[in-house]
Amino acid sequence: MSVHSACPALDDRIARLRQLAQAEPRLEGVLLYGSWTVGEADTHSDIEAYLYVEDKHLDDFDAQAFLEQLAPLQLAYTNMYGILAVVFDDLMRGEFHITPAGPGIDEVPAWEGMVHLPRPEAAVLLDRTGRLTRAARLLATFRPPEPARTAQQLTDELANWTLMLAHVLARGEVARAHSLLHAVVAPHQLKLCRLLRDSTAHWLTPSRALEQDLPAADVDRYTSTTAAAREGEVRTAARHSWTWSRELSVEAAERWAVRVPRGLHEQIAQLLAANRRG
Repeated sequence: MSVHSACPALDDRIARLRQLAQAEPRLEGVLLYGSWTVGEADTHSDIEAYLYVEDKHLDDFDAQAFLEQLAPLQLAYTNMYGILAVVFDDLMRGEFHITPAGPGIDEVPAWEGMVHLPRPEAAVLLDRTGRLTRAARLLATFRPPEPARTAQQLTDELANWTLMLAHVLARGEVARAHSLLHAVVAPHQLKLCRLLRDSTAHWLTPSRALEQDLPAADVDRYTSTTAAAREGEVRTAARHSWTWSRELSVEAAERWAVRVPRGLHEQIAQLLAANRRG
């Protein structure tokens, strides 16, 4: 797959980043990740990269000043994950990990299964020593998850987190239940659905390209599990979500002999039904 995107502005910015990195002696390497590296970038994509700074220069490298050479910045701050997040003047977003080269590059092989770089030589914008390219090549092949073990894990996760969701709803914490439903339960649900449909190309971000990757019936089921943060809607969505989770779990059991705690599943359903308020 080509890494070229459908976004000339992003392509130009990455080309400019390559030039700037090569001219900055304090950088040992620059590694891109995200949609551009897998050929799926478009006009709404951001630019994501690791800037590997020589260890001795980590304290005197001004990353914001470096990025301002790419394009004027409207926003630049260190986000909650310690990543330098920026917004360029054309509203393109960027996330840059400012990382010491010594230990940072050594950690790249451990990303296997979490990061996919199908063309590592294109993702590596700068590599003064060869270490980064060697490490990135280990991420060139995406190995789909092992079905039976992964399906068991996801089935157990769905039971555990939906039980928590039911308890939170019973307490009357609608906003917290809304967050649990969409941020915690849904990703596990979509992964199990993808596993069953043999559609793991977007495994790392299971909601990505959902409408193109999964059958319309599955998209409709997912839609039924979403809601505005209003009590009646959240309770209805939670019941629909658990019904779908149970069906996916049974399907997984039939296909891979996954163990399904049917008694617990029924108790969760009863708890969600008992807490029904509209």
